[in-house]
Amino acid sequence: MKLLVTGGAGYIGSHVTDLLVARGDEVVVCDNLVNGHRAAVHPEARFVHGDLLQADTLRTLFDGQRYDGILHFAAYTLVNESMERPWRYLRDNVLAGGNLLQAAAEQEVPRFILSSTANLYEEPQRLPIGEDEPVQPGSPYGEGKHMIERMLGWMNRLQGMAGCSLRYFNAAGAHPEGHIGEDHRPETHLIPLVLQVALGQREAITVFGDDYPTPDGSCIRDYIHVMDLAAAHILALDALAEGELRACNLGSGHGYSVLDVLECAREVTGHPIPARIGPRRAGDPAVLVADNDALGRWLGWSPQHTTLQPIIASAWNWHRRHPQGYPE
Repeated sequence: MKLLVTGGAGYIGSHVTDLLVARGDEVVVCDNLVNGHRAAVHPEARFVHGDLLQADTLRTLFDGQRYDGILHFAAYTLVNESMERPWRYLRDNVLAGGNLLQAAAEQEVPRFILSSTANLYEEPQRLPIGEDEPVQPGSPYGEGKHMIERMLGWMNRLQGMAGCSLRYFNAAGAHPEGHIGEDHRPETHLIPLVLQVALGQREAITVFGDDYPTPDGSCIRDYIHVMDLAAAHILALDALAEGELRACNLGSGHGYSVLDVLECAREVTGHPIPARIGPRRAGDPAVLVADNDALGRWLGWSPQHTTLQPIIASAWNWHRRHPQGYPE
């Protein structure tokens, strides 16, 4: 197939691109490199340096091109930043997604996979979290993703575009060969921050709250290996029937606490990884774990990495090889 991957120089987009190229698809990657890295893009993918907010980029991507599908990852992705700079998320992310959907509809692209978020479920009533939970975005970031999901729904209804929104929980880990991995600047995700301590780049890790109603008092989250997440995207792309519309939660289905992550990282790295207890962060729920049943029934998919050890080990392999991240 000929596929367009937006945000393909980012963490998840680069892993999906790698799998697509490996199976023989023709891949075009578009990224503005604000958060992505050119070195993360597979050398056999065609790379377009551009921004979906710009008409010139859209012309470059779509004039004379016919895509069998689009996988849309391009976005600002920091929940905390979205609370401080909401228009990046309520305007820029939404406009970029709308521009892409309009161009896709005009070119009659048959399938569209949207990178969405579990931040749509701010206060879940049941755990693990299923797709029947009321959508209540927990931030401007989540609200922006919900707006794009709704636009995709209208393109499905009016244009017959098949679409799937995959609502991520906590992506983690790296490619087993160690050539691509997680490199955010600044880094905000727990596992890479913990590994920065093991590398001597930080003195200690801060645990935000130890008084939650959980077995050890720290927050529990669902960590899914990035390769399992990437595989689910490709299965969803292939499985979408003509005119079909779906929204599925995408996690491991298992919950691990912050202290679980620390202990596993100590075992993997052989480093003591000192920790400090800090105050709770506003808006952090005690437990977030995905119900994967809908995705499993549809695709026959289940995560291949069901414990923390292989996730953290693959991340450690990447960070040891690239202690300063990708070259600038």
